[in-house]
Amino acid sequence: MWLYHIFNTLSMALHIYSVGLIVYIFMSWFPGARESSFGSFMSRIYEPYLEPFRKFIPPLGLIDFSPIVAILVLQLAGTGVRELYNMLAPIILG
Repeated sequence: MWLYHIFNTLSMALHIYSVGLIVYIFMSWFPGARESSFGSFMSRIYEPYLEPFRKFIPPLGLIDFSPIVAILVLQLAGTGVRELYNMLAPIILG
């Protein structure tokens, strides 16, 4: 039971972070949204995560594809957490 809660919490945290990242990305569509106090708060949370992706994936014209790759990595991590639980649960819990 405890193993389920640990993995479920981790999976939920990854999902919440992904949703927040999507909100942060959409904020770029609204003038001044990222300059607000909420936008500044979101920037401190999500820019450190996006920065490595931006170093390896340059924008193509005016379109930055690095956030899409960053979201895919988070989704893969969530899937990995669920699969790791599915592998470990029968071994540990019997």
